[in-house]
Amino acid sequence: MIPKIILGKGPKAARRTIGYLFGPGRANEHTDPHLVASWNNFAPDPGRSPHRDPKDVEDQLARQLDQPVQMLGDKAPKYTVWHCPVRAAPEDPILTDTQWADIARRIVAAAGIAPDGDEEACRWVAVRHADDHIHIAATLVRQDGRRPKRDYDQRAVQKEARQIEVDYGLRRLKPGDGTAAKRPTSKEHFKAKRLGQDATSREILRTRVRRAVAAASSEAEFFAFLKATGVNVRPKTEPSGDVTGYSVTLPGDVNKQDEPIWYAGSTLAGDLSLPKIRQRLATTGPEPAATPPGNPWHQATAATERIPHHLTHGDDGAAQGQLVALGAALDLLPLTAPTAVRGELERAAAAFERATRSRIAADLDSARVLRRSVQAIWHNPASVGDGSGLAMVIDAALTAVGFARHWHRTRQHAQQEVAAEQALLHLQTAYAQIAGPVLDGLAHRAPTLQTKHRLAQHVRQAVPEYAERILEDSAWDALAAVLVEAEKAGHKAATVLDQAVGQRTLDDARNPARALTWRIQRLGQRHAPGPRAQVQFQAAMPHPAPGTTAPGVRPTNGAARRH
Repeated sequence: MIPKIILGKGPKAARRTIGYLFGPGRANEHTDPHLVASWNNFAPDPGRSPHRDPKDVEDQLARQLDQPVQMLGDKAPKYTVWHCPVRAAPEDPILTDTQWADIARRIVAAAGIAPDGDEEACRWVAVRHADDHIHIAATLVRQDGRRPKRDYDQRAVQKEARQIEVDYGLRRLKPGDGTAAKRPTSKEHFKAKRLGQDATSREILRTRVRRAVAAASSEAEFFAFLKATGVNVRPKTEPSGDVTGYSVTLPGDVNKQDEPIWYAGSTLAGDLSLPKIRQRLATTGPEPAATPPGNPWHQATAATERIPHHLTHGDDGAAQGQLVALGAALDLLPLTAPTAVRGELERAAAAFERATRSRIAADLDSARVLRRSVQAIWHNPASVGDGSGLAMVIDAALTAVGFARHWHRTRQHAQQEVAAEQALLHLQTAYAQIAGPVLDGLAHRAPTLQTKHRLAQHVRQAVPEYAERILEDSAWDALAAVLVEAEKAGHKAATVLDQAVGQRTLDDARNPARALTWRIQRLGQRHAPGPRAQVQFQAAMPHPAPGTTAPGVRPTNGAARRH
């Protein structure tokens, strides 16, 4: 159940609200509007007065609601109308008028509008014009002339809504922490539908601003990227000449006066204000120490694979910073993907956006490598290649998002946990569409049975606990192919397998065969180590005593049979 508070101001605010509630609606969606409850239980009902002109009854109802406000004259508050739509979920049972009346009374009591038993409280009405929701309208002056005590009314109403869901057996929504982005209004939704848009202007702008932040390494680049995506930008400049904020609008998005509708960055989302964006950009510069250039897909994958470690072993600030960087990576990935999967990746990014914010302050510095590598991919579309890079990044992201879900769950971030779960579903769909053709292409280059048998022995030695699962997997041919390619590049199959396993445990891999395929493909494309490096690597490996096996390595099937 979703309640949403809207405040109205002006001398005719009450009349405008009543006119809207008993009118046809912006899309003729208001059917059979009528009162289900009121402050005195006998307020005039424009929807149930068949022998009177409905407009006259609306005037009468608005006057009665507004009477305490009018008595104050010039001392009336700036905002005089409290309007709260309350909507049930689509799968909820249809409630009766009596049930909606009880819900309305509980909501106004929780908000401080009309506490139980307070006969001098504010005047209010509850109007129903659809099966799934009501609108509560109240005036913000009590009948004794005082102001209502409605401190933190949004929070109190949300808390009461959660209890109503329990009491009526309705769908139970997750409590929030106040960090969610502002939802589009009903008016914005209707406008988008009227214009044939899949999303509201607010949502389109939020996506474009997030992508610009993810792609930019400086403030100038951020504004340039926004303009390049068709967004009009208006900086907020102080008399000193300092730019302290910005607003954005879409071309052609105008109000009734044909004026552009501007959205401040902070109203799109709390982390999209200019000060917050500057904090992000300050940690997006190059690494302090020079790093050798490499394949950005491989670098992005390696950085994404490290996120679970940060979430399980790092402090909360660093973990939150990793989630912000992962969200930025997901924002940019759709721009590098084939058209067929772009929609799923966009939906994954939109869902995970909620999982990138919490009350925990983010330490962004540790995620610098991931941000820079994804930016490098975006700046160089030619690096997309055969899709293997994208597949391996998404494979790593699936594990990272799964850990993000668990991280939020342990900290009771309910909405963020649900957002991560939704992102997982979209990522899984995209991964299946991308990875399938890539793995099939690798499988067509699979070596002979004799070579596969030799490689299988290496797999059994490297990962005995996963060996049979890997060898029976449909991705085994692809894994064998990349092992042979690594050998052709000068690597030893046994060594590169040990390196792949040593990078990160396979315990949390969704598919060990695929995880090893991507890792070995990355390792195999690096320069083969020289003889001295190979000797040092072998020397660092544990050497079992005669008749024993190395720690964590099980005997081969033949050895088991001999014993």
